[in-house]
Amino acid sequence: MRDLFDVCTCAHDECENNTYQMPLIGDAAPEFVANTTNGTVNFPNDYAGRWVILFSHPADFTPVCTSEFMTFQSMIDDFRALNTDIIGLSVGTLTGHLAWIHAIRGLEYRGWRDMHITFPIIDDMNMDIAHKYGMIHHNAADGKTVRAVFIIDPHGIIRAILYYPLTTGRNFEEIKRMLVALQTTDAFGVSTPADWNVGDDVIVPAPTTTTDMDARMNNKNKSLDVRAWFFTFRKLAADTIMSKITRRPTKK
Repeated sequence: MRDLFDVCTCAHDECENNTYQMPLIGDAAPEFVANTTNGTVNFPNDYAGRWVILFSHPADFTPVCTSEFMTFQSMIDDFRALNTDIIGLSVGTLTGHLAWIHAIRGLEYRGWRDMHITFPIIDDMNMDIAHKYGMIHHNAADGKTVRAVFIIDPHGIIRAILYYPLTTGRNFEEIKRMLVALQTTDAFGVSTPADWNVGDDVIVPAPTTTTDMDARMNNKNKSLDVRAWFFTFRKLAADTIMSKITRRPTKK
């Protein structure tokens, strides 16, 4: 069924070959070299050992995207503390990107003013990167990217994919929550339940053998909250999580 997600590289109906397979969660993030508003980026090599949020926006000088850029920039220090870099992308030129982020400096939103966008924005006029990531859907004749988010781990593996309609702005607190949840899973070997936030109880992996199942049901470990052999929680303090996953300031 993967071939249902193939995307034509030139967006013409007559093209039958030259397709990209849309990446899925667990796949290696497609590699690329691109010009950005912060210089050339070689991905993922330039970001080895760091998490990356790669997100696309439909076009420069659009209102929903403008609100998103200002919100993302307001949270840049939060993401950096989580060992995470942000990269933006749209099918546009560097000149257009630069003009847009310059215009954003003169806007006011949620009390933010003189907002300088510091994360790189990719020039993808040939749509090569957008196609590699499935950011342009088959019915997008105008070449606009959908509002997509890819969370990529320090090993270059795609860990989460989010798509939003053109009219709906992204919830960046939810993106941050998902990032922290993924990092918590990696650091502590646990899962996170519905509506989880840092400091809430986490889910302990279910047993995989009958022996372990019986041991779980006869559990005498006071630190575990066993609701059923497959449904067990434990406490994990917010301070414990954040001290493990946040980047410590480098001593000079």
